[in-house]
Amino acid sequence: MSLLGRQSRLDREFMIEEDPISSMANLFDVSVVFIVALFFALFMAYSTLDLFNPDSELVITKTMPNGEIQIITKKGKDIKIEKVTETTESGRGVKLGTAYKLEDGRVIYIPEE
Repeated sequence: MSLLGRQSRLDREFMIEEDPISSMANLFDVSVVFIVALFFALFMAYSTLDLFNPDSELVITKTMPNGEIQIITKKGKDIKIEKVTETTESGRGVKLGTAYKLEDGRVIYIPEE
């Protein structure tokens, strides 16, 4: 602006281009890209990208806040959720083998011969 109260042509062009709402649209676009990146990072961190692969097999064990355990099994395109209960079963059976838990936390299963 000039001292006499008149606007020059450059001042008028600058005021037309200065739109406060245009920066909000850019922030919205950036936030959408950030959310999508977080989803991909989450899937990669938990190695669950196999959920989208139609040929993969995946087993996930999930503990609910109330202590209930769910086993989620994915074979191909079929997904099955099983709930683990605390009821005991009885019956006749055959010993299949022995499982050993190592010091590092791994479990080794040795079949009975």
